[in-house]
Amino acid sequence: MTSRKRSGSGSSKRPKEKVVYIYELFFRGEDPTTESTEFWNEFFLLQPNVESLEAEITKLTCEQFIIVNKNLTLIFQKSIEMMETDHPKRLFNSLQTLCSLFYAIYKKSSTDSSFNCLNEIFGNERMDKSIRQLMNNCNQILLGEVAERARFMCLKLLLIIVTGTDNISQNVLMEYLTTYTLFDDFVRLLSDSTLRAQHGHDVVILLTVLVNYRKHEATNPYVVQLSILADEMALNGYGQMISQSLIDFCRQYMQSLSNVQSSSWFSSLSNIVGNMFVSDEGCERVQQIKANNGLLLALYEAVHLNRNFITTLAHTQAETSAPPSPSNTLNLAEPVPDLATAPIIDMTQYPTNLLVAVFQYCSIVMQDNKNESSVANLKLCFLILTCISEDQYANSMMHDSNLTFKVMLHRAQMRHRKLNVDRVGKSQPLAATLLDLLVEFIVSHLMKKFPMELYLLCVGVIHRILCYQKRFRVRLNYPWKELWSALIGLLRFLVNQEQTLVKKCNIFYLSVQVVNIFNLFITYGDTFLATTNSYDELYYELNREEKVFSEIHALVLRYTTMADCEYKDDVIKLLNALVNILAIVKHFQNKIKEWLAEQGLSTPTEDQILDVVRKNYDLTLKLQDSLDQYERYAEAPRHSAFFKTMVRDVVVDTRKHIYDYVKEAVSIMPDQDATQSTNLSVTST
Repeated sequence: MTSRKRSGSGSSKRPKEKVVYIYELFFRGEDPTTESTEFWNEFFLLQPNVESLEAEITKLTCEQFIIVNKNLTLIFQKSIEMMETDHPKRLFNSLQTLCSLFYAIYKKSSTDSSFNCLNEIFGNERMDKSIRQLMNNCNQILLGEVAERARFMCLKLLLIIVTGTDNISQNVLMEYLTTYTLFDDFVRLLSDSTLRAQHGHDVVILLTVLVNYRKHEATNPYVVQLSILADEMALNGYGQMISQSLIDFCRQYMQSLSNVQSSSWFSSLSNIVGNMFVSDEGCERVQQIKANNGLLLALYEAVHLNRNFITTLAHTQAETSAPPSPSNTLNLAEPVPDLATAPIIDMTQYPTNLLVAVFQYCSIVMQDNKNESSVANLKLCFLILTCISEDQYANSMMHDSNLTFKVMLHRAQMRHRKLNVDRVGKSQPLAATLLDLLVEFIVSHLMKKFPMELYLLCVGVIHRILCYQKRFRVRLNYPWKELWSALIGLLRFLVNQEQTLVKKCNIFYLSVQVVNIFNLFITYGDTFLATTNSYDELYYELNREEKVFSEIHALVLRYTTMADCEYKDDVIKLLNALVNILAIVKHFQNKIKEWLAEQGLSTPTEDQILDVVRKNYDLTLKLQDSLDQYERYAEAPRHSAFFKTMVRDVVVDTRKHIYDYVKEAVSIMPDQDATQSTNLSVTST
């Protein structure tokens, strides 16, 4: 038997696709449309080769671009017109072609900022008409009776357009998307459980990016419409997309914990931290955290802008409820717990509500404090918690003693403490879980690279929760001693690290916030502490840690004499804030010494000191104003730069992945019309 030899290297090459050959004709400046009156109908029956089309555009020089501009404009226009067809294959191919065209044009513009490709293609006169037609066609596709693969590609097209430039304020097409708004289309998709399951993620990301377009510079209709949206089905659908992503992340993390096999708990933790929270940006877990920025930003916008959205936070999700509570996102076949008969919901057994998912997610992200991406993600979490803690309805839900949850908060293993097993997974109101989360952050981030901004946000959330309890006389059954110990530990750290920290940040401002939380307990504790014993324990803790407060007082006195102290105002405020605590400490220290002298003892027990405290409340304290007041959260101007960076990261990350879906669309969304062929023939002139 003899084998046939190849005649040459050329025989091994794949034949050039017909559609690629047509692209080459267009980009040589030729006009292949003259060959047939049905050219475009037949052209859009050909499967687009998006990589070849992108390559043809991106390799054009500015001079070549001007020469072929007429042909490029023609392809754009015919693709937009073909979106009106009722032929599913032509519709899908026109959308995929537009995705490649817009992606390539944006990519080319980014490499040469002096050359505005979009203006060259559409021109100022044609752009308004073309983009209006594009938006009208998108509207018909998103709400029409079309194949889901067409709706899928239409949303990908919109995502490519809104993520075309790193800075969305420089995206010339964003103005048209806010003029010809698709907000009602997005609401419809989120309200329908079937459509939401297929397209909800894209819709939420689109809304998030559009809401952030020049939202502080001009009236943005998406900001206005999202802020007044009252459609409960849509709001719950919006929340479901976010909770699904966060719950999936939490479950993957818990699964990774269960997969770690080691001889001891401490070595297991070391392996987990080593494997999952390395500072390297390429670390898979870091990338997973960063991938959640888009949906976390979506949650922030909803909580910040829309008070109606607050009602979805603690509802158990169920597709059939009206309104649907955020519940069975991950497995719709699972039964939904009846709160009337089984109010305790276990995070480890059921897909649960959005607020529980956020708390558990935060506890995971807190454990990585070395990576900038994770720190930014955690700051976004704290801003979300700030908005929630300012809302009266959210607070009423979180403090409802009839609505309790078991939430698995993940805690850092540290050598200087033992985890309180009794507190892990305890059924309690969400306000107690939130306080546990905040206490955990305080005790686990006392490090040289001190995250001052995160601590200010954390303490601010605690203050808001206490203000709500004081204002509405809510007596939360909580082990307050854990909070007091954490706050005192924070003050001790600030004193010990004063020389290093004072060069980098205003430790006095943070100290004022912490001390005023103690003043809030001292002055108004009778309105929200659950028992009188809590007051006794507070005074006991203040006296047990009297050294910390004495050192702070000495520190403050030292800075009041410094002429060049840049934090002089906060130093004076801290000095005034310490008055009552120092009076309490001095009063009870004297009473304890007198009692010890009478009893002839040198080392009293805790119970003995508590007994002295109970019998000696005869002291006069100074009434301090505005302890239950706080500055309402405002995004601008303090956090404007942060959100600009965060939106930029979301845009870049989305753009990085979205075009892969476009290129793989045929395999992702099977072509039901693949058997159709075309008789299109072209010749080179």
